[in-house]
Amino acid sequence: MKNFSLWIGALVVGAILGLLQVEAVDAVMNVVATIYTRLFQLLAVPTIVLAVTTTMATMGTGQNAGRLFRRTLTYTLLTTICAAAVGAVLYILADPSPLSIAQPLPSHEVVAQPLPSHVGEGSGVGSVSFSDHLLSIIPNNIVKPFLEGNVLSLLLLAFAAGIGLSKLPESENKQVVLKGLLGLQELLFLLIRALIWTLPLGIVAFSAQLAAQLSAGVAAESIGRYVLVVLLGNAIQFFIVLPLFLLLRGINPIRTFARMSPAVLMALFTKSSAATLPVTMDTAEQRLGVRREVARFVLPLCTTINMNGCAAFILVTSLFTMQQGGMPVTLGTILLWLVISVVSAIGNAGVPMGCYFLTFSLMSGIGAPVAILGVILPIYTIIDMVETAENVWSDSCVCAMTDKDLS
Repeated sequence: MKNFSLWIGALVVGAILGLLQVEAVDAVMNVVATIYTRLFQLLAVPTIVLAVTTTMATMGTGQNAGRLFRRTLTYTLLTTICAAAVGAVLYILADPSPLSIAQPLPSHEVVAQPLPSHVGEGSGVGSVSFSDHLLSIIPNNIVKPFLEGNVLSLLLLAFAAGIGLSKLPESENKQVVLKGLLGLQELLFLLIRALIWTLPLGIVAFSAQLAAQLSAGVAAESIGRYVLVVLLGNAIQFFIVLPLFLLLRGINPIRTFARMSPAVLMALFTKSSAATLPVTMDTAEQRLGVRREVARFVLPLCTTINMNGCAAFILVTSLFTMQQGGMPVTLGTILLWLVISVVSAIGNAGVPMGCYFLTFSLMSGIGAPVAILGVILPIYTIIDMVETAENVWSDSCVCAMTDKDLS
């Protein structure tokens, strides 16, 4: 509770600094926010690789590993489908077709916008087709995924290495490798806890950054209904659907959220479930009481494939873009894109704006007016924050339910 109060205090201080609109202060806050985001991204990649590798190496391919994977995948699919379905129903009810968007950006201007350095080829960026995005999961050398931060490729390598270690006959060499990996993991978590200790400073910077953007006029009134559908869909999934999943498994959703709130709040500001992963894992183990072997298997996997917020965003944004371009949006079209959005979300990387660029690629592939996405871009900062917080909350719920099932 003490840490949570400190974080809320940092949030308020940062908001005040951002609203002051002092150029020098804004510049300092941007630098601090960037430093924290990069540090968490730096720790996220080895966290994923070591967590999955060591878990698979110690659990092997036996019954426990199989049950863990099946439970995680089942809950991921169910929650992601529900998120997309909520978005579809709200879109039909809101009917944003009458929106009048004044002077949308030409397509070439949207394409020409520089991509963030943290969005790699595995994130569905630019003109890369979705099939290319899926093929990029299969690495052609062992170094490239680490250099690009391709989470899906790293997860594949980690699974292979972990299963390979579990199948090796017991020997001194195997124990040396396992002890070395476990030692690196302990060192990594020590660094993570040290970073979390300094996190109030980062929260001040993130909050100031957001407040400065809001006061500069981020929101665009011309897409009010679209934004309402996206944010309301996320709110329903966050506060109603996911707690219902927990209640059905006999888990108290209020207690679960209270325990996982540091990770959810961190996700809100970093806008990256992958960068938040170290905090999510530590919070699940230390505060929620999830068993170590479950948390270190389920959460890295969920960070990669469990994208509730992204599924809703892809569906609603795709329908909105197609409709503004004069394409017919029938019930069949909505159902088809519900499936596409779920599959796309599962294949999306947990990095800032990865969902935006993946949607851009999908719309480019079908010839939809991608200039509309240039109008959406200013408000996407807010949407991305909410989506990421929802993704981490969903990861936490899947982890809690899996731990309960296997207890």
